[in-house]
Amino acid sequence: MKKLKRFSIVIMLLVLAFAGYVEIVNRNSNKMTYRQKILKATYPALMWWTKGRGINAKSIAKEKITPPVSFYTLKALSINGQEYDFTQVKGKKVLIVNTASNCGYTDQYDELQQLHEKFKEKLVILGFPSNDFKEQEKGTDEEIEQFCKVNYGVTFPLMKKSIVLKNDQQNSVFKWLTDPALNGWNGKQPSWNFGKYLINEGGMLTNYFDPSVSPLSEEVKKSIEKD
Repeated sequence: MKKLKRFSIVIMLLVLAFAGYVEIVNRNSNKMTYRQKILKATYPALMWWTKGRGINAKSIAKEKITPPVSFYTLKALSINGQEYDFTQVKGKKVLIVNTASNCGYTDQYDELQQLHEKFKEKLVILGFPSNDFKEQEKGTDEEIEQFCKVNYGVTFPLMKKSIVLKNDQQNSVFKWLTDPALNGWNGKQPSWNFGKYLINEGGMLTNYFDPSVSPLSEEVKKSIEKD
């Protein structure tokens, strides 16, 4: 009985310590649910564990292949409903990311914003919220936009919530990204939320990075800096 009591006390203390850690990490996160706060607090551990085990940690690179269908013919709807014409990104690299607000990788919004600020003269980041993976983006477009601005200070463009996985309703941008007949070589769809596709200044798809590859990793930054 004494051992059980001591064990219970230890567990209680650990729970209290973790709860305190969650609150410290999220002291500036005013509009998060407690689940979202826990996900934010455990993000470093998730990245360490998945990267170490090679889970969602794949990177694919391809030298310049001219796509059969021009990247600049694509259009999307921004999160406020306005048309986003891809001709406006000509001459810049573009990083396209499928995002979600209730995912273990959601804290990558912060890293993407840092990347946006570091490379904004040569890189455009486009976020595509999606509910495709375990329904981790159930919010409306308005709720998603507010969540990103209030908690992560996101200023890069966000598109309307849509389907990114291959099916009849897949949005046209991710259809281009995941169909070799359109982009020239890649058929890989996102393995989870926060898959990242890099397009070069000439509209050629050059890289795919899995969710466990941080936006601030050296391999992502070097790919952006590469001529």
